[in-house]
Amino acid sequence: MPSQYPETILRLPEVITRIGLSRSTIYFRINEGTFPAPIKLGGGRAVGFLESEIDEWLIQQINRSRATAE
Repeated sequence: MPSQYPETILRLPEVITRIGLSRSTIYFRINEGTFPAPIKLGGGRAVGFLESEIDEWLIQQINRSRATAE
């Protein structure tokens, strides 16, 4: 069932703050296919990240970390 609210778009500085990785590491992982790819925002070079994809990635990292620690 679709959400009644549109998806929240996060810009790169907020993603960096939220996940604690550098810009270069984020783009390295995007190129590896291990981090959610950004979406284009109109014309030009502006991009953003879907908050739901970033949240899911964080949950996966937490789960992997906890599974390894056990």
